[in-house]
Amino acid sequence: MTPLPMKPLRQQNNRPVMTYRPRVEPAPPAHAWRVEGFKDVWMLRNRYVAFVLVGNAFSQSPPFTLPEAAQRWATQIRQENEIS
Repeated sequence: MTPLPMKPLRQQNNRPVMTYRPRVEPAPPAHAWRVEGFKDVWMLRNRYVAFVLVGNAFSQSPPFTLPEAAQRWATQIRQENEIS
């Protein structure tokens, strides 16, 4: 009986980690609905999105399922821009 040949080791997937870079918009889109009770949160395509004015344009957050998460993102972006 001959031994079975061993499979070669799988090559590790060494892709660089991608980070989210906020989109820059001139203004929140006209078809987005403002969410009551939140300062920066809008409803866009059944998801919650935050728009924060940075400089002379708005930064758009990634879509969230909870409005609180979008507001936390907006608060964090505001704090980062106050520091720099």
